[in-house]
Amino acid sequence: MLAFTAGAETLDRILAIVDEEVIMASEFERYRDRIAEQLTQQETQLPPASIFDKQVLDRLVMQKLQIQFARRTGVTVDDETLNKAITGIAAQNKISLAQFRETLERDGYSYDSFREEIRGELTVARLRQREVDNRIVVTDREIDNYLANQLGQVGENEYHLSHILIATPDGASPEAIELAREKAQQTLDELRAGGDFRKIAVAVSEDQQALAGGDLGWRKEGQIPTLFVDRVKAMGKGEVSDLIRSPSGFHIIRVNDARTQEAHLITQTHARHILIKPSELVSSKDAKVKLEQIKLRIEGGDDFAELARSFSDDRGSAAKGGDLGWASPGDMVPDFENVMNELQPNGISDPFESPFGWHLVQVLERREHDDTEEAKRARARETIRGRKIEEETQNWLRRLRDEAYVEYRTGEEEDAAAADDSG
Repeated sequence: MLAFTAGAETLDRILAIVDEEVIMASEFERYRDRIAEQLTQQETQLPPASIFDKQVLDRLVMQKLQIQFARRTGVTVDDETLNKAITGIAAQNKISLAQFRETLERDGYSYDSFREEIRGELTVARLRQREVDNRIVVTDREIDNYLANQLGQVGENEYHLSHILIATPDGASPEAIELAREKAQQTLDELRAGGDFRKIAVAVSEDQQALAGGDLGWRKEGQIPTLFVDRVKAMGKGEVSDLIRSPSGFHIIRVNDARTQEAHLITQTHARHILIKPSELVSSKDAKVKLEQIKLRIEGGDDFAELARSFSDDRGSAAKGGDLGWASPGDMVPDFENVMNELQPNGISDPFESPFGWHLVQVLERREHDDTEEAKRARARETIRGRKIEEETQNWLRRLRDEAYVEYRTGEEEDAAAADDSG
């Protein structure tokens, strides 16, 4: 039996009080088993049961706190959204929704419980978007500074990082900070003595990625938190950092690997089109026939640009003879881009439909082009934004936890209380 879970032969019991709600042993066991299965599929060895249980319970507590905050502030996920998400999960597993439900129940997992867990995850995602993501602002000055720091680089360095956090709460006493520092130093000593970073992270880290072995994945230099970036750039492959202090606690970073992202060219297409939109007066069939007739006129020698000015319903491009300018991959809707990409220069498509109506498109030319300044700025904006979101999410979660009432009622606490009473 695990350290503080209720066995099959015992009654369900409370493991933690989280503000106005409780976490029951049965709920914890379902959550723990799901995480254990995910880690097993990733070939991650689980830590001792007592350590793993604590990690999972702490994670479940944070999930509860976020869902409660969402409920108080009006963040919800309706059944239609939930059903679409679960249907998508089934599709990813290449089975129908009915088969997916049968599989869950055959494995002893309640479908209703699974639905509510997914609803919780979607709710938390929406909450974080509102509380963190939507409040992040990236200024032009920040973009200018970021791009200035990249000048002269052929490509941007990328690092595969792992991370351990020994946390300290807001307003922690000097004694609590010193205890956390000692624990962090012991962890660092164990790592430098040859300890497995992944196993140690699962066992001791208090970061959101702890149960993934602290793996942060590949990060571009601009996506690494400002606190770490200079140290990471100075570290070699396989190297573990010294302790890094922040308001969140003490951090340890490992550089698993590093690479340079080479600059690359993109293929841009210069095209023009004629659009006919179906309406109350023009059916979809009529629009297609009209474009077939226009194509015959072009093949007979009529000027594409003049016909676009006369007939195209895309008034913005019609004034320019249907000219769409240079388009990079992803600029057009997929239905349009797929047809355009199949054409050779000077080739004209057959009429085809997109969400905007029926099109006739002609490719004028193509070129290999290094990303435009606008695209570079867009990438820089997203990189800076991602860094800010990560840092602010950690701060927000820490504040949420510090302001909450959480009482653990695990076997360890009950045994300690009983010992005090007997003394």
